[in-house]
Amino acid sequence: MEFSKLCISSLLYLISGLVWPVIVSSVGINYGQIANNLPSPENVVPLVKSIGASKVKLYDADPRVLRAFANTGVEFIVGLANADLAKMSDPEKAQAWVKTNVQTFLPATKITSITVGNEILTFNDTSLSDSLLPAMQGVHSALVNLGLDKQVSVTTAHSLATLETSYPPSAGAFRRDLTELITPILNFHAKTGSAFLINAYPYFAYKANPKQVPIDFVLFQPNQGIVDPLTNLHYDNMLFAQIDAVYSALASLGYKKLPVQISETGWPSKGDEDEAGATSDNAKKYNSNLIKLIAQNKGTPMRPSSDLNIYVFALFNENMKPGPTSERNYGLFKPDGTPAYALGIAAVDSFSNVSTGGYSQNPIWQPASSSTGYLSISAATVSLEFFVQGNSLMCACSAVRIRYPFINFPYATHLRGSLNYFHVMTDEPIKFTEPRALKFSGVSRELIW
Repeated sequence: MEFSKLCISSLLYLISGLVWPVIVSSVGINYGQIANNLPSPENVVPLVKSIGASKVKLYDADPRVLRAFANTGVEFIVGLANADLAKMSDPEKAQAWVKTNVQTFLPATKITSITVGNEILTFNDTSLSDSLLPAMQGVHSALVNLGLDKQVSVTTAHSLATLETSYPPSAGAFRRDLTELITPILNFHAKTGSAFLINAYPYFAYKANPKQVPIDFVLFQPNQGIVDPLTNLHYDNMLFAQIDAVYSALASLGYKKLPVQISETGWPSKGDEDEAGATSDNAKKYNSNLIKLIAQNKGTPMRPSSDLNIYVFALFNENMKPGPTSERNYGLFKPDGTPAYALGIAAVDSFSNVSTGGYSQNPIWQPASSSTGYLSISAATVSLEFFVQGNSLMCACSAVRIRYPFINFPYATHLRGSLNYFHVMTDEPIKFTEPRALKFSGVSRELIW
């Protein structure tokens, strides 16, 4: 798919007011690629920036992706495939993998962690389970030998199914049959300073028992919540209860201080007839409310001061994933770059409620020259308000405010910069009463016609 088409569809959708809420810096996005219709990684960069995500988690170490995101400042977790675990106990193979998949891309691409396998302990595969810790140790040793262990950590992502008990949260405990496997892994985390990663999906709990699990409790909607009888802590959403159950399970094995990150959570926008709750409306509520909650900078009831490091699943719908329909419909975006559903919670008031100094109420975007690709903004034809925050020029257009970073503003006649991301701002606008021209670097001129 052409970059211009991707940007056009995304831009038009966002300008219509159906915008993704401003993502706080502690939120990441899972970028899976089990599909045959996804845009190239180069075209994904502006999409990731458009939602403000500062962290991306991969399930491999795709060199195309890592090259595309070089010098963007986006942090990456790269993945070692389950099939490669056994090889990593060989020091030479482990070091070769790290050199090829990590060292090659540093420091231009900000790789901060490696996940060794995904949900290994719940595969019921003894060979895989036995290979997990040696693989983690092998990769970490390779990082040490290459002098990279201070900037790149080693971890693995677990399913919530590793828990035997999750309710009440204070009684959280790991499965007894996994204790011998998981305890030395926790010791590895403690020694190396890496985080414990858990994939937590309240959707699965609701899907399994929709008549007993209150939908509002899993969607972060107003509800009575539950009270943990042992701690008297109140929970108004299931995700926080699940996270605290993990904290309790870690504490029960003597690892109370291990940091926890939510490596996956999300909600499908579509499912089979027997997949209760898999709707676009519920997906919108779950993800929108989740971001609102994280933006409050509050931890869980059990750990109110701990950061919530959460990776939303997923960036795209993936049409080649096996399993029920829901598995192919967790994406925030369709492959063409348009949102899979309207997340519109971040639109600002329309210009009917904003002083425009006599500007037209119907924005008209026109290219000043098809040869230069400049976008002409004229006071006579466009209802726009500009304001400055730091080194950025802000532009309020219709019902959303669109943020572009610029250099040498406000003295440049032609303001040059890259289309970066959309952001709701509340600062007082600075109005321009004369034409200005904006240059969208690297974006096809087709975008501005």
